[in-house]
Amino acid sequence: MLGIIADDFTGATDVATMLRRSKHQVAVVIEDGDLPAEQLSRLDAVVIALKTRTAPLDEAVTSSRNALQRLRAWGATRYYVKYCSTFDSTPRGNIGPILDALCNDLGVTRCIAVPSLPANGRTVYQGHLFVGSELLEDSSMRDHPLTPMTESKVASLLQAQSTHPVGEISLPTVRQGPARLRQVLAASTDRYVVIDAIDDTDLRTIAAATAGDTLVSGGSGLALGMSGPGTLNDSWTPPPSGRGAILCGSVSRASLAQVAHVSKTQPVRQVDISTALADPEGTAVRLALWVSDQPAGSTPVICAARSLRDVRQHVDGTEVAPAVEQVMALLARKLLTHGITALVVAGGETSGAVVRELGIGVLHIGPELAPGVCWSTAEVEKRPIALALKSGNFGHEDFFSTAWESLA
Repeated sequence: MLGIIADDFTGATDVATMLRRSKHQVAVVIEDGDLPAEQLSRLDAVVIALKTRTAPLDEAVTSSRNALQRLRAWGATRYYVKYCSTFDSTPRGNIGPILDALCNDLGVTRCIAVPSLPANGRTVYQGHLFVGSELLEDSSMRDHPLTPMTESKVASLLQAQSTHPVGEISLPTVRQGPARLRQVLAASTDRYVVIDAIDDTDLRTIAAATAGDTLVSGGSGLALGMSGPGTLNDSWTPPPSGRGAILCGSVSRASLAQVAHVSKTQPVRQVDISTALADPEGTAVRLALWVSDQPAGSTPVICAARSLRDVRQHVDGTEVAPAVEQVMALLARKLLTHGITALVVAGGETSGAVVRELGIGVLHIGPELAPGVCWSTAEVEKRPIALALKSGNFGHEDFFSTAWESLA
């Protein structure tokens, strides 16, 4: 069995989507959630979703090591550390220290690093990470409030986080095929090796060359090349028909464009920041009532912002994002009592807050909606619900409108 440790909840469903596409039977376990033996017996891949991307370093390492032990106990024999395709981290971590700890625990001397996800414009060429046509350091990630990425060379980013040597393998070697790449990797004395990949064929080559490796690391794209053991037995079914709603805590450019697009046909309401800070519970109650009052057949949208002009990081010295996440989480629970059976949640931190508030232990992975985004189902208080957890930057402009077609 393949065991995956993901550094956030949207990243977990992202890699699970790719594994499902490559014919794996896969489930996502949320943090300390449990998998009954009967479910486990049907799986050939398990993703443990953690919140380690921006957690304190010691906490992130401890959580990842604990996840490794759980996967071992469940029968995993290969392991995959999944991080963001933009290598979100700080000079101190957390990617490097987590890899150091897991390499030591598993006794491995080499681990590849492959953040590429070409379907969403993340590629590595000559060791440099690109977002579309821009170097990572020139993209919007440069101004990320928690993990500002001001360096594009992946080996330099990783080397700053680890005392072990970091090497590189360039695209011409990858294009010589799996056997040659395997040979070059075997000759390497570096603990970590960053490998160029600019399309899905490159990812398949890398996956084939490292099929015998105990530990690999990368974005979700690497999973595309990891062939599952057989034809996918798709027993996934959506919950009984009911209303849907969209909770968009992300203020990325992609999410703002998606809000603007869906607002042409669906009711949209923006969270009032002042009331969210002063009274998150009351704000969630009022928003839930607003959702229930919208016309039958509509898909109401609650968003943190409608344009870049609305984005505020602090109000009177208080950070805005945690308050918005709390409101969205409380709102999600209240919406389930108002007949909502399906939620699209946009934004990694918002998704994490919602899943935790709902007490979800396991997500069963369903159809892919866009590269890195899928529907999943879970039980909340013995009732089935559908969830699509979306990283802020993922999905086309019409994503909020078209996501529902798979539930029809």
